[in-house]
Amino acid sequence: MTDETPLGGGWVTQGVVRVGETVWRPVAANAEFVHRLLEELAGVGFDAGPRFLGVDDAGREILSFIEGTVPSDTRATLWSDEQLTAAARLLRRFHDATAQTALCGTSEVVCHNDFGPWNLVWNDDVPVGIIDFDNAAPGSRLDDLGYASWKHLNLGSLAVPAAEQGRRLHVVAAAYGEDADLRLIRAIDAAQVRMQALVERASDPGRHAAAKQIERERAWLRDNGETLVDC
Repeated sequence: MTDETPLGGGWVTQGVVRVGETVWRPVAANAEFVHRLLEELAGVGFDAGPRFLGVDDAGREILSFIEGTVPSDTRATLWSDEQLTAAARLLRRFHDATAQTALCGTSEVVCHNDFGPWNLVWNDDVPVGIIDFDNAAPGSRLDDLGYASWKHLNLGSLAVPAAEQGRRLHVVAAAYGEDADLRLIRAIDAAQVRMQALVERASDPGRHAAAKQIERERAWLRDNGETLVDC
């Protein structure tokens, strides 16, 4: 028998446990791709993701454990410039590690596709690791950066003036190495559209409230997009 400790934090996938210095979790539908991705990352020396160590007798994947804390609900969190910078640089490092690999196909990079604060491991209030690659797939840098900007800034949900959010968006974009221009605004909107569609298809009883919240955030972006860019 192994000593299994359920892991909290994040928007938790049920059945995730810690066993010593490893994490055992149910496999996702695209587990084969994810395992290849983690092996590729390890092969190029990317040290901010878990290592894929195999599958146990119950069919659970075994990953290395990344020391730190994983926040849960971050929808009311106002991250500092230093934290935003660290998160954006971490995303850039991940993208650069996947660029021009076979996993990309004809795309720019492999996208995480859920790069929110709840899927980062934090040490001393700074993000140092990335977890939960279940939605990873080939895509564009802006696909991930748009989603990450939306969720790290909590655009449209925090009572922060648009001009200040624009300044913070420029912090994120500059740290990643992109411009905070209309292309990024369109990428944020596209991420919101994708998430709204996923929420509306879900069976969760709270999906209607979640979908309405995303629509409010989309409306805020439409009203304030130019301000965000012009800051």
